[in-house]
Amino acid sequence: MSARQRAIIEFMLDNLVWLLLIVVLAAFSIGIPSYFQIGIFTNIIEDSTYVGVMAIGLAIVIIAGNMDLSVESVAGLTAMVTGILFCNGGIGLGYTMAPVEWLAIPVSLLLAIAVGGIIGFSNGLLVVKLRMNAFIVTLASYIWVRGLVLALSGGRSAQGMVPELRIIGIPIDPILLPPSALIAIVSFIGFSFLMRRTPFGRHITMIGGNPIATFRAGIKTDRLILVSFILAGAVAGIAGWLLAIRTSGATANLGVGMLFKAFAAVVIGGVSLKGGIGQLPGVYAGVLLLSAIQTAINLMGLPAHYTQLILGALVLAAMLIDTLKLQIRQRLA
Repeated sequence: MSARQRAIIEFMLDNLVWLLLIVVLAAFSIGIPSYFQIGIFTNIIEDSTYVGVMAIGLAIVIIAGNMDLSVESVAGLTAMVTGILFCNGGIGLGYTMAPVEWLAIPVSLLLAIAVGGIIGFSNGLLVVKLRMNAFIVTLASYIWVRGLVLALSGGRSAQGMVPELRIIGIPIDPILLPPSALIAIVSFIGFSFLMRRTPFGRHITMIGGNPIATFRAGIKTDRLILVSFILAGAVAGIAGWLLAIRTSGATANLGVGMLFKAFAAVVIGGVSLKGGIGQLPGVYAGVLLLSAIQTAINLMGLPAHYTQLILGALVLAAMLIDTLKLQIRQRLA
């Protein structure tokens, strides 16, 4: 097999989820009369925002050969912190940053990133320094962080986000997308560049593929793994911030179930759970695919449990495809 043929096969394997997305959108557009509309497609992109942003950090950790189950709870915590500080109803304190109201956006965003980054740092520290299992560490964080959300809220909700922040969730003419969706798209573009075009991204991928060989090559593997956990927490913080703005507040159970969707999007997007393989554009395609299917189910008026059935089937199919792609790559090597 020539190098050109091998490159074509590799390209098709890496972008298989985009082909599947196109096929699914075409099938739904033909089979559901009300599906083929600009408003539907923009709604798919907007609904992909929150799970998509969360999936970025989760994908980076998995590519590095680890796991982070805490991202859902981290998003819930940052949403609650944002709601408490910047909502004016319920338990909200209604801070507007007056007389410089425009500071509400950067201050609230940096606070969300800081809160998420601190939890990610604590997770990474336990994994790197104490050599604890990442699955167990982040599972514990998933539990205690959600408990912290309950403690902060006291079971009550924050409502009525201040206008300075609500504009992030309002669609912009003529693109019909809110700034929150654009933030998600820019995040995917930025982190895709980071993972594909910088030494950090290449080293993270190398660690996931073979951590021992990467360490022997003189790369500071522990430091990079720690940074990957910090990024996962910080990006989950952004997801929670966006989610609070979308719902104009926060409740103790906000974001519950997002982890499974983010995990499904990562796997469907071609990220191998074995580490060392995966690209963020594929993850974004996975998020869009899940949103497209959810939209179709809603338009057809099917019961909500169909979403869970299809989601489980897609994850199993993605795992099977991942195994087949690995076998094909081994034959090409």
